[in-house]
Amino acid sequence: MRLIQPTAAVIVLLSGLLMSSLAQAHPKLLSSAPAEGMEDLTPARIELHFSENLVTQFSGAKLLMTEMPGMAHAPMPVKAKVSGGSDPKTMFITPAAPLTAGTYKVEWRAVSSDTHPITGNVTFKVK
Repeated sequence: MRLIQPTAAVIVLLSGLLMSSLAQAHPKLLSSAPAEGMEDLTPARIELHFSENLVTQFSGAKLLMTEMPGMAHAPMPVKAKVSGGSDPKTMFITPAAPLTAGTYKVEWRAVSSDTHPITGNVTFKVK
């Protein structure tokens, strides 16, 4: 029986650890403002905070109104500017006009240095 030399075993072990950490190196949404399911009084902007630095040219978001008081409807796009901030883990969605009462959904796409896109959404209400 042939034994693996200690140096080779260490290299194999470290390679496995590195690969597993790279495989999990996707950005995760840590928080949002307004938070998921919360009610807010016309937020001036929506903030999304991720676990990793974002590659802004490949990351983005859409703001949609999904319900008006008393009636659901097909998602309607809301004009908004998407930008990064001084913290590279944060994405801002700034509506072009004040949001009216209703339910809104932000559909986001986050890409970090591993270039693998992650998508998700956040829903909130405006009083």
